Amino acid sequence: MSNKRNLSFMQMWNLSFGFFGVQIAYALQSANISRIFATLGADPHTLSFFWVLPPLMGMIVQPIVGAMSDKTWCRLGRRKPYLYIGSIIAVIVMALLPNSGSFNLTIKAALAFGAVMLMLLDTSINMAMQPFKMMVGDMVNEEQKTKAYSIQSLLCNAGSLVGYLFPYIFTWVGVSNIAPEGQIPASVTWSFYVGAIILILCVLYTGATVKEMNPTEYAEFHGIKPEVKEDKKEKTNIIKLLADAPKAFWQIGLVQFFCWFAFLYMWNNTTGAIAENVWGTVDAKSAAFQSAGDWTGVLFAVQAVGSILWALVLPLFRKEKVAYSVSLLLGAVGFISTYFITNQYMLFISFLLIGCAWAAMLAMPFAMLTNSLSGKAMGTYLGLFNCTICLPQIVAALVGGFLFKTFGGEMVTLANGAQVQSGQGVMLVIAGISLVIASLAVFAIKTKKSK
Repeated sequence: MSNKRNLSFMQMWNLSFGFFGVQIAYALQSANISRIFATLGADPHTLSFFWVLPPLMGMIVQPIVGAMSDKTWCRLGRRKPYLYIGSIIAVIVMALLPNSGSFNLTIKAALAFGAVMLMLLDTSINMAMQPFKMMVGDMVNEEQKTKAYSIQSLLCNAGSLVGYLFPYIFTWVGVSNIAPEGQIPASVTWSFYVGAIILILCVLYTGATVKEMNPTEYAEFHGIKPEVKEDKKEKTNIIKLLADAPKAFWQIGLVQFFCWFAFLYMWNNTTGAIAENVWGTVDAKSAAFQSAGDWTGVLFAVQAVGSILWALVLPLFRKEKVAYSVSLLLGAVGFISTYFITNQYMLFISFLLIGCAWAAMLAMPFAMLTNSLSGKAMGTYLGLFNCTICLPQIVAALVGGFLFKTFGGEMVTLANGAQVQSGQGVMLVIAGISLVIASLAVFAIKTKKSK
C-alpha cells in the first residue's frame, strides 16, 4: 500500500464546506415540519406519521446513491454529480414547501401537497448529504479521519445553528410570525428561501475547490485492486456486502438505533412540549404556540452551540468509547430535564447537554466505521449504514402514538372543538431513556479493519 498523504486543514474544510448549506436545509426541515403541518391543520393523532417520510426516503435513497457513486467515474467526479443533482432539487422544493397552504387548496389537499414536498425535500437532502460523508471516507487517511469528520461536524452544527435561528431572526427584524388560518407565517417562508440560496452557493464552493481521485489514484490510496471497466460481471450485491460487513457495522448500528430513536422525538415533540410547559398552550393556531415554535429554533441553535463546544472537548478523552458513552449520557440528562423546567431560558442548559450527544453522534460512528472498512464499496456501506439512522426514526414514528398514550399523554378538546395533544414532554423523557441505553451499548463496539 502506498504512503497515504495528509491533507491540509483547508483541504479538509473545503471537502465538507457544502455540508454547511445542506445542514441549513435539514435544520429548517427538522425544526419546522411539525409546526408547518400543525398549522396546515394536520390531525394531532397522525402528526407523527409525517415524520416517517424523511427517514423512509433516506433508507431508500442513500444506499442507492452509495452503490451508484461507487461505480461512477466521470469528469465531474465520483460523488459530486449526486451532490449537484440533490442540491438543485432541494432548492426547488424549499421554495415550494412553505407555500403548501397558499395555493387555495383544501386542508386535505394542502397536507397531501406538503407531504409530497417533504418527501422530495428529504430525498434531495439525503442525495446531497451522503456524498460529503463518502468523500471524507474516500480521500482522508485513517490518522486524519477523526479530524476530518470533526470538521464536518463543526460545519454541520454551524449550519444547524443558522437554520434553527432563521425564523426567530426574521421575526425579530419585523417579518410577520402569524398568517391567515392554514397558511405558513412569512418568517418561516423566508427562512426557507434564504436557506435555499445559501445551500446552492456552499455546494458550488465545494464543487469548485475539491478534485476527486481517479480510479487508479483511488485504488492506490486504499491499497485495493483497481476496478476494470470491461469487467461487466462484478455487480454490487447488497446482501453479500451485509453478510461480509465487519462486526463494528452492526455494533455501531445498535448504538445508532437508540440515538436516532431519541432524536426523532426531540424534533417531533419539542415545540408542543415547551408550548405547554412554558407558554401554557396546546393550541397550534395561537400566537403563543407560534412563539414556542420560534423558541424551538433557538433551543435547537443552543444545541448546535453545545455540540460545537463539546466537539472541542471530545479529543481530550483518552478512550473513544468513554467519550462516546459520556456524551450520550449527558444528552440523556438534557432530555429528561426538559420535563421539569418551566422557564424558557433554563432550557438552554438542557439543550447544551443534548448538544454533547449530537456532537458524538455526528463524528464518532463514521470515523469508527470507515476505519473498519477497506476502500472497496465504501459508498455502498455508508449508504447502508444510513439505515441505522433512518430505521429507528421510522420505528419511533410508528410507535410514538402508543408510547404517548401509555406513558401519560392525552388528547384534550379546545373550546373550538379541535383535539390537540397534551403532555408531549413525556416523549422527551422517553428520548432520554433511549440515550441511556445507547450509552451502555457503546461498550460492545469492537473496531477491526476488514480485509
